[in-house]
Amino acid sequence: MGSCPARLVVGISGASGIVYGVRVLEALRRLGVESHLVMSRAAEVTLAHETSLKVAEVHALADYRYKPEDIGGAPASGSFRTLGMIVAPCSIRSLSEIATGVTTSLLTRAADVALKERRRLVLMVRETPLHAGHLKSMLAATEMGAVVAPPVPAFYARPDSLDDMVAHTVGRMLDLFGLDSGEVRRWGE
Repeated sequence: MGSCPARLVVGISGASGIVYGVRVLEALRRLGVESHLVMSRAAEVTLAHETSLKVAEVHALADYRYKPEDIGGAPASGSFRTLGMIVAPCSIRSLSEIATGVTTSLLTRAADVALKERRRLVLMVRETPLHAGHLKSMLAATEMGAVVAPPVPAFYARPDSLDDMVAHTVGRMLDLFGLDSGEVRRWGE
C-alpha cells in the first residue's frame, strides 16, 4: 500500500480567530504540504471584520479551494487520501454538526469523512464561556476520534507579540499531523 500524499484539508468556519486558518495555510505552503480549503460563508464575513484580507487572498493561499455547498468536492470522499483535516477556527455550529454526523456543508462533511476514515481531525474550537451543550459536543467529537484543541496560548514560550502566540499555537496544531512548522518554542529545548 502506498503512502498518503502530503495533503491536508483546511476548514475555516465563521468563529472569531480567522487568523489561525490563514496562518495554517501559510505554514502548509512553506512546508510544501498540499492544502485543500473549505471556507464557510460565515468565515468570509468574519474575515472582513477581523482582517484587511480579501477572500480571494485567502483562497490564493490554498492549492485547491472548494465552495462550502460543493458536497461533490474531493474532500467529501473517503477515497480522497489526506493526512486529515484541521478546522481553524471551529465554530460551535461546525463542532455540533461534526459531533452529530448531521452535516450541511462540505466543511462538516469533510470532517465527517476524516472521522469515518480514521484520519486525524483537529478542531480549534473558538468559544467561551462554554455551556453543557458545548462540552457534550466536544466530548462526542472526541469519542469519535477528533482532537478538540482550543487555541490556548502557551506562555512558557514567552511570546513577545500576538503574532508569536498565533504562530506557536498553529505550530502545535500542525505537530498533531507530524508537521514541524519551525515556529514552536518547545519546552526544555
